[in-house]
Formats: sequence, structure tokens, C-alpha cells
Amino acid sequence: MGKRIISQRRGRGTQTYRSPGHKFIGAVSNRTYDNLEKEGVIAGKVLDMINCPGHSAPLIEVEFEGGERILTIAPFGLNTKNIVYSGKKAEVKLGNTVPLGATQIGTQIHNVEGQAGDGGKFVKTAGSFARVIAKTDKKVTIQFKSKKTKILDSNCRATVGIVAGGGRKDKPILKAGKKVKIMKGKNKLFPKTSGVAMNAVDHPFGSGRGRHMGKPRTVSRTAPPGRKVGSIASKRTGKK
Repeated sequence: MGKRIISQRRGRGTQTYRSPGHKFIGAVSNRTYDNLEKEGVIAGKVLDMINCPGHSAPLIEVEFEGGERILTIAPFGLNTKNIVYSGKKAEVKLGNTVPLGATQIGTQIHNVEGQAGDGGKFVKTAGSFARVIAKTDKKVTIQFKSKKTKILDSNCRATVGIVAGGGRKDKPILKAGKKVKIMKGKNKLFPKTSGVAMNAVDHPFGSGRGRHMGKPRTVSRTAPPGRKVGSIASKRTGKK
């Protein structure tokens, strides 16, 4: 008799697959989107740079005028001696958070909001950035490093600059144990065995001659947990 597949074991919610949230410093977000930001500008002092195991990029703690403190993504080139600004009238400068409508064509940005005031949803990993490529009165088009584009409201905020920590992949990981600890900190399973490399009793795609599934990878939405692997209720597969 085979063992449970990974998706079934994850569903139990045991410690092996539970996120180590008690080690995380906190969630990253932009400052509260209030009238002060919508009409003017507010200054904040960078207090500290923080390493959080739940994020690939370093974080910064910023204290704004009035005492409000936030955790946000650290831009490359910023340090604890800098003052950052947030608001509609803030200068488009490294570390400042401004509406997309205030940026120029070609500006490199990160921690981009999907909706005005949601705190930042896109471009948050180490070394990543997006670029403003087109603007209208109410909409701004940005392009990600993957060359994909997205049209957002001009009131959505973003931080100017590239996310710090871009060289983290340059140093090789020489031991499997180090890789295990890195992945464990982010609640990622490692090592991960491919389903086609397993035996037939251990996975629906197992066994067969060669590393292939031996059956269609599409599966019904109502399939039982031990069979629901591959393309779940996909409308289509392959390239257009």
C-alpha cells in the first residue's frame, strides 16, 4: 500500500507543513493611505534594517511624523541615515513612496499597490523591480522583469528604486542542509520528489517507462484528494 501524496499530507496541517510564523518579524506595508498622503507629503526616518526569514529581501523600519511606524521593503542603496517621504507631493527619489501618476516614464519601482491603499502587492522579492512604460490621466502601465505588463490606477502607490538583496543567488549553496534550512524558514518543502519519479502506488503519475505521466494531467474538480494532481479543472493546456 502506498503512502499519502504530498497534497494530502499538507491538508492535515501537521508541524512539518506549518508556516513558522512565530519567527517572522511582521507583514510589510505602505503607510496608511489618509488625506495627508492624498494631498501632501509626510517624512519618515529609517530606524533599522531587519533580516526576516519570511522575506528574501531585507526590511526597514520607518517612523513617520506623528509616531506611526511601519515595516516595508528595503530599496537598494538606502541606509539608516536616510529620510524617506510618502505622499502625492513627495519627490520621485530613491526610497520615497508616491502615486504611480506622479512618476515618469522609465521610473524603476517596487512594492506596487494593486488598489490604492492596499499596502503593496507586487514586486517585493530581492533584486526585483518594475518599470513605468505608459501613462494616461487615470491609468498607468507598468512592466515587470518578466516582460509582462499590468494596467493600474494612477492613485496606486509604489516605492521608487530596486529591491535590495539582489545578489543573494550569486553565492552558491554548497550543502543540502543549508538549502533545507533556507526553505524551512519560508515554509517550502525540500527536497521535493517529482511525481513521475515515484512508484505507481505512491503517486498517480508514478511508474511507467521513462519519466512521463502515462495519462492526461488534467483532473476533475471533484476528484478525491489522492488523485487531484496536475492541471486541476483546466479549461485548456499548452500554448495558445
